[in-house]
Amino acid sequence: MEPSAARYDERLTAPPSWWGIAALIAVAGGLITLPMGPLPMLGGVIGAGALAAAGVSSYGSARIRVVADSLVAGEARIPVSALGEAEVLDAEEARAWRLHKADPRAFMLLRSYVPTALRVEITDPDDPTPYVYVSTRDPKALAAALNAVRAA
Repeated sequence: MEPSAARYDERLTAPPSWWGIAALIAVAGGLITLPMGPLPMLGGVIGAGALAAAGVSSYGSARIRVVADSLVAGEARIPVSALGEAEVLDAEEARAWRLHKADPRAFMLLRSYVPTALRVEITDPDDPTPYVYVSTRDPKALAAALNAVRAA
C-alpha cells in the first residue's frame, strides 16, 4: 500500500429517514407559501427543500480517515504518535461516554444516528485534550488501522 493511501475511510452519512424529513420540510415550505399563489408555492417548495437538503448533506458529510500517520476526524488532523490506546465502544458504552462520562475538554466527532464509537486517549503532554471520541460504524476496523500505523 502506498504511504498516501488511506488505511481507513468512512463517511458518516445521514440515515434515509433524515432525507424523508427534508422532503417534509419542502412540502411545509410549499404549504406556507400556498396562499400567495402557485409560483410562490413552487418557490417555497424549492427553497425549503434546498435548505433542508443542504443541512442534511452537510451534517452527513463528516469523514473519518487514517491517512499516512494521522487520524483525520472531520476537520481535525491528529498524529498517531500523539494517540494512546484505542477503546472500542459498543452502543451502551458509547452512549455513556456521550453523556455522563464525557469530558468537556475532549474532541468529539459524534453523530447521534451512529450507535458505536471509538475512544482514543491523547498522550501528548502539551495537549489539554484528554481523549478523542469518534462515532464510527466499524470501531474495530478503525482501531486496527490506528494500530497498523503505530506498528509501522
